[in-house]
Amino acid sequence: MATNSYHFVTHWRMRSTCEEISEILHDASSLTRWWPSVYLDVRVLEMGDERGIGRVVGLYTKGWLPYTLHWRLQITADHTPHGFDFDADGDFVGHGEWTLAQDGEWTNITYDWRILAEKPLLRYFSPILKPIFSHNHRWAMRQGEKSLALELERRHATTPAARAAVPSPPPPTFAWLLPKSRAGNSQTVRSRL
Repeated sequence: MATNSYHFVTHWRMRSTCEEISEILHDASSLTRWWPSVYLDVRVLEMGDERGIGRVVGLYTKGWLPYTLHWRLQITADHTPHGFDFDADGDFVGHGEWTLAQDGEWTNITYDWRILAEKPLLRYFSPILKPIFSHNHRWAMRQGEKSLALELERRHATTPAARAAVPSPPPPTFAWLLPKSRAGNSQTVRSRL
């Protein structure tokens, strides 16, 4: 295994339907709103076919550490409402799969992410800093779990007051280091991932 090779499997469990979770995960333009600690900018570069196969999305992301990543994902399979697969290139090169399974009133969510970290910082320092870079990914996914729970709470609120009472999702760390034109200022095309 290459020293810059990573494999992560994340499990979440949310009180919701596969259909609702699928709708949220497929909507590229909403990532900067509900998961702003990680997704700083999202841009649809190619639309893909009628099912979204071939859709290409440009991403500007970060984790807890004060570095950012530029990468693209291309949808390779759509299993709506049970997930989708994508290939990544740019600062990450590899393959990701979101899988959704209904369990009563809950949805079990699995994210399987196999990548080579190609950003020079990650590629060159992975041999000695791999545990730190791995922790950075796990932090980002914990933020996603918190943020998705808040998004579902917002969606399920039955009154405007209840919706307004839902806390904002966690913001990006080290935001003062980010260029003002990119952090939290997405100019995206609304589309499904």
